[in-house]
Amino acid sequence: MLSSASDAGRPIILCVEDEADLRRDIAEELASSGYDVRQASDGLEALTELQTTRPDLILCDITMPRLDGYELMKSARLKHPELADVPFVFLTALSSRDDILSGKLAGADDYLVKPVDFDLMLASIEARLSQVRRVRGKVRDELETARRAVGGLQGGGEDWTAAAAGALDLIAVGVVLTDRSRQVVFANRAARRLAEEDDGIGIGTTLQPASPDATGRLSAALRRVAELAARGNEEQIGLSLPRPSGRRDLLAIICALPQEAATGDGGPTSIVFLSDPDRRPAFSDAFIAPLFGLTSAESQLALALAEGKRREDIAREFGISQTTVAFHMRNLFQKTGTHRQADLVALLLVGLAAVSPETG
Repeated sequence: MLSSASDAGRPIILCVEDEADLRRDIAEELASSGYDVRQASDGLEALTELQTTRPDLILCDITMPRLDGYELMKSARLKHPELADVPFVFLTALSSRDDILSGKLAGADDYLVKPVDFDLMLASIEARLSQVRRVRGKVRDELETARRAVGGLQGGGEDWTAAAAGALDLIAVGVVLTDRSRQVVFANRAARRLAEEDDGIGIGTTLQPASPDATGRLSAALRRVAELAARGNEEQIGLSLPRPSGRRDLLAIICALPQEAATGDGGPTSIVFLSDPDRRPAFSDAFIAPLFGLTSAESQLALALAEGKRREDIAREFGISQTTVAFHMRNLFQKTGTHRQADLVALLLVGLAAVSPETG
């Protein structure tokens, strides 16, 4: 089982240094400042430690036997995408400008030079951890907003409006709710702004793609999703919507809102997520994994869902069985605190938008 700061109540620092005396001194300084310190004498020991520990920061020497700091950072971020937001601070005797630039260009978050100035080290660590706390706090707030918004749709009938409409307007992803007649029940601010550009989608009493072909495909998708929602089933369909301007197609992800959310005349049966690929975050498992503590396989499946792919398409593309997909889906629901695919996709899109750099 992974240990983390949330378990112990103190930030965990993984100190990787091959000089035993220096490693001990650093560990004592960190411990006296309230940190939970884990130690490794080289990169290979550090990788072993990372199998059972999720540190809040990694303080690492560059020049070490067996596996140096550069290779450790590369391997850790490749094998442990859930550590993507964990600061990596190099500690080294290489103090030239070129050495420092090389370290930062390699992906290090900070660079401390030996002999170690412990006051500077502690200040740098606290600054990095404070930055991570601010980012994580912002992401948690946005995810909670999305969870409340989509969860509010479960009331059914007309009760969903007060519970969900205000929160949906705070989400940066375009969201449109439609009823069983494919009529627009609600569109949030992000969706309305997208429609105001008049390039690929319009929003009136119905969703209005720019081309007859896209209109037919979207209408058929909404019809199928509404029928399944009325029977209490889940479904997800991804569509591309061409734009007259010639810019890249908009992406529409249509999800069923089954059971309670599908009851009541005029209540929403489908939720449509709209995104512009020119503004959409650069999707990567390095961003999604740390949000929910996902494994590499889970984060890859989550990204496929966020791109509008159906479960059967994911199974075929990944070369895995539907049973394996269902297993990973159960883990995704558990780790994200969701129960329906629509809720899950909403959280994934909001989370990616919150932590990922924008494309273009």
